[in-house]
Amino acid sequence: MSAVHEERLARAALSQLTEPGTPRIRDLVADMGAVALYEELLQNRNPQGVLTDFALRLADNDPERELDRAARQGVRFIVPGDDEWPSQLDALEPVRGASNRGGLPLGLWVKGPLRLNELADAVAVVGSRSCTTYGIDVAGQMSAEVAKAGTCVISGAAFGIDQAAHRGALSAQGKTVAVLACGVDKFYPEAHANLLRYLAEHGAVVSEVPLGWSPMRSRFLARNRLIAGLGRGTVVVEAAARSGALSTANWTTQLNRPLMAVPGPVTSAPSEGAHQLIRNGEATLVTQSAEVLEMIKPSGEYLFDMPRGPEHRRDGLSSCEAQVLEAVPVARAVAVDSISRTAGIGLVEAGKALRKLAEEGLVVQSDHGWKLSRDARS
Repeated sequence: MSAVHEERLARAALSQLTEPGTPRIRDLVADMGAVALYEELLQNRNPQGVLTDFALRLADNDPERELDRAARQGVRFIVPGDDEWPSQLDALEPVRGASNRGGLPLGLWVKGPLRLNELADAVAVVGSRSCTTYGIDVAGQMSAEVAKAGTCVISGAAFGIDQAAHRGALSAQGKTVAVLACGVDKFYPEAHANLLRYLAEHGAVVSEVPLGWSPMRSRFLARNRLIAGLGRGTVVVEAAARSGALSTANWTTQLNRPLMAVPGPVTSAPSEGAHQLIRNGEATLVTQSAEVLEMIKPSGEYLFDMPRGPEHRRDGLSSCEAQVLEAVPVARAVAVDSISRTAGIGLVEAGKALRKLAEEGLVVQSDHGWKLSRDARS
């Protein structure tokens, strides 16, 4: 089942008229519906002054032509009601960001074979453009491992952490999606043209702005809500105190989805923002992919085993047995009463403990008394 053609045309037209998340268009679509609002504009009506602001764009607006042009470039425009619509984005509808911008996108322009309704299991990996080699290594490895586990990696194709996240997922032959602040027909940044071209052929490149539109600061901020909205959670790997990645983190928090942050060296400026998220209790500290998967998977589906050091034979001893063992000499055997005095343990209890330690192979008995076994000494 797909949205009707009139709905798609109206939303495509409106997406060409307005910036992402504009409050008036968003609210009018919610109240009137996209088709009714577009008809009002075509009939020169001016609901809430929208026509006045968008008259120049409306004069050159031809959604049918735009959809045909997109199709010739292998780009599809999906809208709410389509089979491919990623339902996890619906949670954005009531969420508002800076300047009251936010909410559900009018639609998504998508290039690539990966269908967005297959992204129910996804995680956003974001961070600083001016990152360190530590951040690149962590983002790449973490993304590769979560992708290998079948989880799609969402990021923004920017320099630094974003690029490392995409490449990490691709190195594991996993799924990854780039969400852009410009049209999906543009390579931004240009240095990542090959990466974006590969994603358009093997994964997906997504934007809510039409073909040909250039990146702008406000579009990056709006784009960040889509990155947060497509993922079950967000991992911040290196973010300075004023990093744009903190915008994505804020959207994630507003969506009540898991926010995670990777710690860096305490002296590292690129990790200041990530550290602040952890310190404020906004983000959960994660250091490996297993911890990320435990956070985003359904409850009980993926349980992370706490790391433990190597087990030793002494680990299972009671406090009394451990105390007696500490009192047993290494080289010269001594009587049980000597061990009892040294350990500060009663004679009977010390004798029981020594027999248990002998069963464990930690002490040996001779005619002269007790001493540590060779295994215990090693």
